[in-house]
Amino acid sequence: MKAASRIYTLLVFIFLYAPIAVLIVYSFNSSTSTVVMSGFSLKWYNSLIHDAATLKAFRNTVLLAVVSSVTSTVLGTAAAVGIEHYKKSALRASVMAVTNIPMMNPEIVTGISMMLLFVFIGKMVGATSVLGFGTLLIAHITFNLPYVILTVLPKLRQTDKNLSEAAQDLGCKPYNAFFKVVLPAISPAIITGMIMAFTLSLDDFIISYFTSGPGFQTLPIVIYSMTKKRVKPDMYALAAIIFVSILILLILYNVAQQKSETKTRKRHRDR
Repeated sequence: MKAASRIYTLLVFIFLYAPIAVLIVYSFNSSTSTVVMSGFSLKWYNSLIHDAATLKAFRNTVLLAVVSSVTSTVLGTAAAVGIEHYKKSALRASVMAVTNIPMMNPEIVTGISMMLLFVFIGKMVGATSVLGFGTLLIAHITFNLPYVILTVLPKLRQTDKNLSEAAQDLGCKPYNAFFKVVLPAISPAIITGMIMAFTLSLDDFIISYFTSGPGFQTLPIVIYSMTKKRVKPDMYALAAIIFVSILILLILYNVAQQKSETKTRKRHRDR
């Protein structure tokens, strides 16, 4: 039974990461072939450095992901705290149902509806060009919010309800009690929600496709436009760099979180 479960787990990981491994290998291919490995070369990484259009799209994507993830994390954390303080279960259930709708709704429906909304508002205010960075930012914050809320809420429910009251009894004002006691307690969930929001924003194509304008293109949209002809091999290099960077960040975050948990357990034992 153990051998079968290990084989199954191995097959799952192969299925998940074999395409990425192939992509990384062919990012070092000296030719444009995706079948024959002609030799090891860094030419596509060098080509990427000199590809101004791709680098601009990459900068746009990272800028959008950072701003949208930080904004949605702040708003989502505040919303989670507000939802947790609802005393009426019926009201809380209704708000949670509304929160889940953007996650359950197909992205193409969300993208088209938001595009129509932005165009409608643009016509009302008489704007000639509506779609751009602002509309993309609003759209990304909108679909990131539920993920942040649903990541922070469980941690809030696990946190001792008496922490804030104890801090206030010791002289803290309510907002100081929240920032000095409650916020550090739920910070792992906040960081996890922000990482998830950043990843979702970095990866999104469908909603971005409908809410972006010609003046601000993200990397997924630029790559999609290449598929009508052929994806340039320097995209393999860029994808490999993004994957390795995110992998390193996740490893560092998990190591830091593990060290923090170890210190916390040691502190409790010393008491």
